[in-house]
Order: sequence, then structure tokens, then C-alpha cells
Amino acid sequence: MNLNPIVLSIPIFFILIGIELVVERLSHRKLYRLPDAIANLSCGITSQLSGLFMRVLAIGVYELVFANFAFFVLDKNWMYWLGLFLLTDLTYYWAHRMSHEINLFWGGHVVHHQSEDYNLSVALRQSSFQVVWTFAFSLPIAFLGFSTLDFALISALNTLYQFWIHTETIKKMGWLEYVFNTPSHHRVHHGRNPKYIDKNHAGSLIIWDKMFGTFQPEEERPTYGITKPLKSWNAVWANFSHYVQMGQDLKRIPIWSDKVKYLFKKPGWLPEYLGGYYAAPEVDVQHYKKFETTAPVLINYYVLFQYIICLICTGLFLFKQGQFSLFEKAIAAILISIWVVNNGVLFEKKNWVYYSEWARIIIYSVLVTGLTFILQLSPIFYVVAFSYLAISSVWFYKVTEHAKVSIT
Repeated sequence: MNLNPIVLSIPIFFILIGIELVVERLSHRKLYRLPDAIANLSCGITSQLSGLFMRVLAIGVYELVFANFAFFVLDKNWMYWLGLFLLTDLTYYWAHRMSHEINLFWGGHVVHHQSEDYNLSVALRQSSFQVVWTFAFSLPIAFLGFSTLDFALISALNTLYQFWIHTETIKKMGWLEYVFNTPSHHRVHHGRNPKYIDKNHAGSLIIWDKMFGTFQPEEERPTYGITKPLKSWNAVWANFSHYVQMGQDLKRIPIWSDKVKYLFKKPGWLPEYLGGYYAAPEVDVQHYKKFETTAPVLINYYVLFQYIICLICTGLFLFKQGQFSLFEKAIAAILISIWVVNNGVLFEKKNWVYYSEWARIIIYSVLVTGLTFILQLSPIFYVVAFSYLAISSVWFYKVTEHAKVSIT
């Protein structure tokens, strides 16, 4: 059993998303778009999958520091837990802030800001690489003598707190706005309006932004997203797109010292001879349009069907991942990543995804059948594999016919 509080909270996440969808229906507001929500959840899945490998490294380094270099041995009383909470939230603030102010680090955080909607599914839209750039910010806590498991617990709870603030259904919350991070404060953080950019980096407590000069109250309704929209529902591309752009920019910079500066300057920085810093433009609200793709209803239902199965398989894998070897985890992560990429790109109707989806349907069905035979699993899995192959093949054939895409 995986005791990660984030994984254990997955059912609660979906219950709350369901409640928000009911509110959307009752209030006649457009809070969700299916392709965007699928892309958000897919980024959450790829983040959890990569976390099986990267977070182990981060926690391992923390444990190494704590076990060998801690300055103090602390008693676990109420002051210990209060101090750990405050320090975890403070280091989160600085890690989060630097993820916005350093170009290299932004590549590990930009995924969370790519959605042009703002709802609870956005909270699950997380990067696969952010931990690489941010875990070192927490190491001072290890030096002070706070144990690894206690830090991991409080850090996870800090992350869980931030789930509910990703909503437009809750307005301002009175005196809580003075101390805690709230939906209003965090809506500002997700705004691409120049006055809102790089503001309100708080985790649980907004006091850090007020102390360090990055606080901005919510005034006009934010326009969400990033200044250069991703324009894709592909979860893997979402994680690599910024680094691809960085690679293109680095090729244009001839001086090595400027290449290094580019890595650590703010996103949008270029040397003066290449145009200098590109500031975020004002948003033309009247003419602004979100990225949209028009997919037939048949594709929407097909993707939803596949995605529900994918979520169930992913959830079971994450709960049981401790029983698998590192190699088995890697194979499972690749298979699930292909699944979510196909689900997203089907909305974009790109020709290659039809070949990829046919291959995936057949290969995954064969894999289940083969594993059932090799591992001598219950014969019910033969039925599952055949049923999945039959339903998916017939349904996807109708999808391709309806989309008028040649697959021969």
C-alpha cells in the first residue's frame, strides 16, 4: 500500500471536482472544458509517475543531510510541529518564487500555469521535473534536525491544502485573506495580466508574500494561462515545450556568458543584441480567445471512456507501486504516458495519433493476455483483455470513419 497522502487523497480530489461540476451546471457557468480537464489530469498522472523516481532522489538527499549533518536533536512537541510547518511553508514560498524568476526553473513549473481555465482540475496539473530544481530549498530544514518522514508529511499536507484554492466558485473570504492563501489570492497567481504575473507565491500562508513584497490583491478578473500559450493537449509536450524553446534561444546566443545568464535570468530575458527582455504584454480581453479544438462528440465519448479506464489502472498502479521493481515501474510509466498522450492528441485530430491509438489498443490487449498466461492470473483477465479489444476497436473504427481520416 502506498501511504503517500497525495495518492491516498485521489478519491477526494475527484469527489470535489464532481461537486464543482454540479455547481457549474446549477450556476450556468462555463468552468470546465473536456480537453483542458483531460490535459490537466494527464499532467497530474505524468507528474505522479515521474515522482516515483525523482522524489525518491529528493527525499534521499534530504535523509542523507538529516542523518549525517543535522545540527540539533529536536523533541517532537507542539513547537517542533509548528516550526516545521512554518519552515516548510517558507521554503516552499522561495522555491515557488524562484521557479517563476529563474528561466531554467520555470521550465519545471510552467506546466502548472499552462491551462487557460481555472478550476479544481488545474490543481492536479503538475510538472514532472519541478522537484529537480526545488528540492534543495528544503535542505536547511534537514540541517536544523527535522526528520525526513515528518518533513515529507508536512510537505504533502501543504500541497494538499493548495488543491481547494484552484476554483472560481469561492469569492473573497473575509479575515482569512489576511493570513491564509485563498482562492482569490491564488487566482491572481495564475493570471497572465502584467499586474498579476509573479505575485502571490504562497503555499498555505499568504504572509510570506506580504513580508517579501510579492503580494497582489485580486482586482479585475484574471486572464489565466501563460503569455505564450501551449496550444496543445499533449501532456508530455507540456513538460518539454519550454526546454525546447530554451534550446532554440540558446542556439541564437553566440556568447557563452550570455548563454549562462539566459539560464538564470527571468523568463523572457535575452541579450540586448537579440532584443532584450520581453515583458508580458497587456491582455486584450475583448479579442482574447482560448485555445480550442473542435472534435466530434464521438471522439469526446471515446476519450472519456478510455480515460476512465486509464485513471483506474493508474490509481491501482500507484497504490500498489511498492510491489514492483524499478524496471517494472518504468515500463508501467511509459505505457500509461502513451495512453494519456493519445487521449489528449485525439482532441487535436493529428494524423499520427490514429496510427498510434490503433497500435496501443492492440498491444495493450496482447500485453494483458500475455501477462495473464505468464503469471497464471485469474481467467477473468482473458475476458477483460478480449472485451477491451473488441469494444475499443469497434468504437475507434467508428471514430476514424466519422473523422474521415485514412489509416491505411
